[in-house]
Amino acid sequence: MATLGELERSIMDLLWDADDALTANDLRDALAGGGTPGPALTTVLTVLSRLENKGFVSRDRDNRPHLYRAVMSRADHMAELMHEVLGSAPDHAAVLARFVGQVSNDDVASLRRMLDGAQPR
Repeated sequence: MATLGELERSIMDLLWDADDALTANDLRDALAGGGTPGPALTTVLTVLSRLENKGFVSRDRDNRPHLYRAVMSRADHMAELMHEVLGSAPDHAAVLARFVGQVSNDDVASLRRMLDGAQPR
């Protein structure tokens, strides 16, 4: 799973939060919020191209300007990151124990409910 740089993450956050596909201009304008200038349109287009190559976004080539949307949800991306980290650990049980030991009681209860309902592999 590819990691995201700061601008890539900002663009992905906008796409994940959007109800519909967005143009590069929409994204540039949203990034320029708060009275500060945003990145140049060419920069946004370059980042979108990189995100497309990494498999994070798809581009609707039938429309002009192109419309961009997230390929996977934010939750899917976060789950893939967690799997990547766990997969790189030599001791999965130790990593899981450390993780579970640091989550809130509500999260532990959620995990317990999910595991109780999980089908065995």
